[in-house]
Amino acid sequence: MTIRPAAAAVLFLALAACGSAPALDPAAGFGPNPTLPEPQTSIFPRVNVAEAVGWPAGQTPVPASGFRVQAFASGLDHPRWLYRLPNGDILVAETNAPPKPEGKEGGLRAWVQGLFMKKAGAKAPSANRITLLRDADGDGTAETKTAFLENLTSPFGMALVGDTLYVANADAVVAFPYRTGQTRINAAPRRVTPLPAGRNHHWTKSLVASADGARLYVGVGSNSNIGENGLDEEVGRAAIHEIDIATGADRVFASGLRNPVGLAWQPDSGVLWVSVNERDELGNDLVPDYMTSVTPGGFYGWPWSYYGQIVDARVEPPNPDMVARALKPDYALGSHTASLGLTFGEGGLFPARYRGGAFVGQHGSWNRTPRNGYRVIFVPFVGGVPAGRPEDILTGFLNDRDQAMGRPVGVQFDAAGALLVADDVGNVVWRVTPAAKSASR
Repeated sequence: MTIRPAAAAVLFLALAACGSAPALDPAAGFGPNPTLPEPQTSIFPRVNVAEAVGWPAGQTPVPASGFRVQAFASGLDHPRWLYRLPNGDILVAETNAPPKPEGKEGGLRAWVQGLFMKKAGAKAPSANRITLLRDADGDGTAETKTAFLENLTSPFGMALVGDTLYVANADAVVAFPYRTGQTRINAAPRRVTPLPAGRNHHWTKSLVASADGARLYVGVGSNSNIGENGLDEEVGRAAIHEIDIATGADRVFASGLRNPVGLAWQPDSGVLWVSVNERDELGNDLVPDYMTSVTPGGFYGWPWSYYGQIVDARVEPPNPDMVARALKPDYALGSHTASLGLTFGEGGLFPARYRGGAFVGQHGSWNRTPRNGYRVIFVPFVGGVPAGRPEDILTGFLNDRDQAMGRPVGVQFDAAGALLVADDVGNVVWRVTPAAKSASR
C-alpha cells in the first residue's frame, strides 16, 4: 500500500497530537532550578502550531502596566534581528532560512514539519536584506526606511567595529566599509571567515563584538535536534565561535549549546550571556530553553545531556566523559518558548530597576500544549546575575482563536532608551516606552 504525501501529513498530525501527559504550569520551567519531569518520547513529535495571521488594522501587542507600545516601523519582510548604530539608526535583518542543499532536505518527517512551519509563517523565501530605519524627528516612528544592504545570504547578526560593519550570513561572516549616516552600502562584501553551513537545520548566526573591538563572537546552532543526522554534521556547531578580527582566525569559545541565538554583554559584570533553544521531543515540559553566562571553554551538554548532567538516553553512542564535563545553565526560560532575542536594560528612559536586567524575546512554541512563549519578558539582575522571576513586558501576540498575530524575535534598545522588538509574523518593529514619559528622544 502506498501512502500519498497529503495522507501521510494527516496521519502524522493525528499521531503527533496523541500520547503526551498534561503539561505543567509554564512557570515551573523558569528560574535557576526549573522543574524537570521524566522525559516522554514518542515516534512522532507533538505539533501545536499557531497559525500566522498578522495584525488587524489598529491592533498592537499589549504592554505591561505603566508602558505603552507603538509601531516603530511596519511593512517589513520577516524582520528578525536588530542592531543600533552609534548615530541612532536602527538596522533590521529581513531574513529567513536559506534553501537546503540537494540531498539535505530530509525525509517525510522533515517535509511534514515544513508544512507546519509554513503555517507558522517560517517558510517564506528570505528577503536577504538589511534595512535601515531612522527616526530623525524623534517622534518614535521611523520616517526613513531604506534598503541598506541587499543580496545577502540569510543575514542575521550585525556588529560595527570602527568603520567596518560585520554581518553574519548563514554561511560566513562578511564585512563592509561604513560611513556614519549613510543610508545604503553598495560595496561588495569582504569575506572574513566561513561558518558551518550545509544543511543549516539551525541557520541563524548571531554576532557581537568584544568591548575592545578585537574579536567577534558568533552563535552557530546544531544541524539536528539531537545529532540524528550524524555527528560529522555537527563539527563546529552547537557552539559560540570566537573570531580574531585582525587575522580571521576562528576557534570554538563554548560548546554543547544546541541553538545559541541571543548574544549580549551583561553591563555590570562584562560577561557574555547567551539565550539557547534546547532540544525537542521529550514532552511538553522538556527541555527548558535557557539563558546563561558563557564560560570560556565551557561545555553545556548537547547532545548527550541537558540542564547539566541529565543524560539524554536517545543519543547514540553515549559519551559519559562529555556528560561529566557539562555545565548547568544559569536560568531557565521555559520549555519550548523559542527564546531568541536577548538584550540588557540600558539608558535612562525605563525606570532604574530595569537597567542591567535581561529582556528576552520569546518567539513561541510550535510543539507544546498549551502553547508557551509568544511574549517579551524581563528578568531582573542584581550584581550581574539573575535575581527574580520573569515579568511580562509585551504580550497579546495570540488572538482569541489562538492564532499568531505576531511573534517577537530580536530585542534592542534605541538611542532614547526605548525597547524595540522585531516581530517577524506581524512584519513590524514595535517600540515600548514608559507611559508616563515622552516617547521621543
